[in-house]
Amino acid sequence: MPLALLSSPHFLRHVLRLDALSCAVCGLLQVLVPGQMSTLLALPVALLTYSGEFLLLYAALVAWIASRVPLPRTLVWLLLAGNLAWALGCVLLLVGTGLSPSTLGTAYVLLQALTVLVMAELQFVGLRRAAPAEPAW
Repeated sequence: MPLALLSSPHFLRHVLRLDALSCAVCGLLQVLVPGQMSTLLALPVALLTYSGEFLLLYAALVAWIASRVPLPRTLVWLLLAGNLAWALGCVLLLVGTGLSPSTLGTAYVLLQALTVLVMAELQFVGLRRAAPAEPAW
């Protein structure tokens, strides 16, 4: 991550935009080509489609939150918790559901878990750096 971005007063807003973008890309992929993804990843089409639809809605929510001035800190904390929950869900999908994804499918799910953990960490850093005097809404 470039140093200018890390020191930007808009760091948290940029992180939220990146979160929205990553969710939108993943969601679009899963909604537009679920059959092909299912074949490659050995994951159920329904799982890919429904989670893709959720990701698109989530991306829209994150983008909306990122556009608020000031940023609604309480909602950003909820997004952070949502990212942690998604990461946990990814791990549980691999170990607790009886699904047997392909190697590529396992990598895809683990990459999602890693991505949202990084987003949660960056959101945490951004929230900690934000002025404490900002209103919750």
